[in-house]
Amino acid sequence: MIVGVPGEVKEGENRVALTPDGTRELTSHGHTVLVERGAGEGSAIHDREYRTAGAHIGTGDDAWGADLVVKVKEPQPEELARLRRGLILFTYLHLAAYPEVADALLTSGTTSLAYETVQLERGALPLLAPMSEVAGRMAPQIGAHYLERENGGRGVLLGGAPGVRPARVVVIGAGNVGWNAAWIAQGMEAEVLLLDKDLDRLRVVDQIHRGRIMTLASNRGSLERSVAEADLVIGAVLVPGARAPQVVTEDMVRAMKKGAAIVDVAVDQGGCVETTHETTHADPVYVVHDVLHYAVGNIPGAVPHTSTYALTNATLPFVLELAELGVRVAVERDAALRAGVSTVAGRVTNAAVAEALGRTPADPLTCLAA
Repeated sequence: MIVGVPGEVKEGENRVALTPDGTRELTSHGHTVLVERGAGEGSAIHDREYRTAGAHIGTGDDAWGADLVVKVKEPQPEELARLRRGLILFTYLHLAAYPEVADALLTSGTTSLAYETVQLERGALPLLAPMSEVAGRMAPQIGAHYLERENGGRGVLLGGAPGVRPARVVVIGAGNVGWNAAWIAQGMEAEVLLLDKDLDRLRVVDQIHRGRIMTLASNRGSLERSVAEADLVIGAVLVPGARAPQVVTEDMVRAMKKGAAIVDVAVDQGGCVETTHETTHADPVYVVHDVLHYAVGNIPGAVPHTSTYALTNATLPFVLELAELGVRVAVERDAALRAGVSTVAGRVTNAAVAEALGRTPADPLTCLAA
C-alpha cells in the first residue's frame, strides 16, 4: 500500500504523523511511504532522515494522493477539497466538535478512522492516551505561566513559598489527562484537588499518592465549591467520540477569583467549561469574568518532537495493520480498529459521533462490504 504523510497546516501544529522509525517499519514490510517535503521540520525531523528510512519525499499532492493518508489533526478548510472516495484517512478527527469536517468527509465518501475512538475491549483509548498524557503534563505548567502577574494572572506561584500557601489547582476528570495533570501539579508542590464521578479511579489515585493529591467525588455542589476556591482549574472531561459535557457553568466561572486561570484541555471535544471557545498557540488566552481562559485545541503541538514520537509509538501498529490487510479486513479482524471507523461511503459509522452530529449510525462492516 502507498502511505502518505502530508505536512500539517493547522495554525501552531508542528507535529507530523510518522517518524523515520515508523517509516522504516512500513517500508520493511514492502509498503511505499510518501512524505511531504518539510513535513517533519517542525518536529526537528528532517527530510534526509525520512529518505534514509526509505521514504520518498514529494509534494503535498503526492502525499494526499496515497491510498492511506496518516495525519495528526483533522483536515483544515484548505484540505477539504483533497478528500475523495477511495481515500483512507487516519487521524485525530474530533467530529463532534468539527461538524463541518464531518460534512466534508460524508460528501466526499472518504473512509475515515479517528485515533480518538480506537478503543480496546477493556475500554482503553490507546491512540488518545499518549497525547492525553502530554496535554495533561503540560496543563499545570501552562497554568503556572498564566498565573504570573505579568501574564494577566493573580500573581500566584504554584508551589507557594515557605510560610506561604501554595496555589490550589482543581483538576476535573481523573482520566489520562486529569491524572497526569494532577501528578505534575503536585510535583510542582501545588495544593491539588482531583474530581471525578468514578470512585474507583479516585481510589487508584489515592492509593498511589497517599493523600498528596486530594480526591473528591464530582457533583454539582462539590464542583461549585472547588471551582470558586481554585487558583487554577484544569478541565479534563472526556466522553469518547462525543462532545464533552459542560460541567463548569458560566455562573461557576463568575464566582472564581479575579485573575484565576482555566486550562480547558477538553476544548478539542467542544470544551467542558461553558465559557471556553477554541484558541490557537498564536493567541492562546482570553478573559471572561476576570478569569483567564487557555483553550488551545492542540496543546501537544507545543512540544512536537516529544509528541510526534509518542504518537507514532501508539499509532504504528494500527497503521501497519491497515497497510498490510486493507481497511475492510483490518476492521473485520480488529474490534479496536473497528471502533475507530467514523465515516464510510457517506455514512457515519461510530455511534457516539452519530449521536453528537444528530445522524443515524451505520454498521462499518456493512458499509465497507458494499
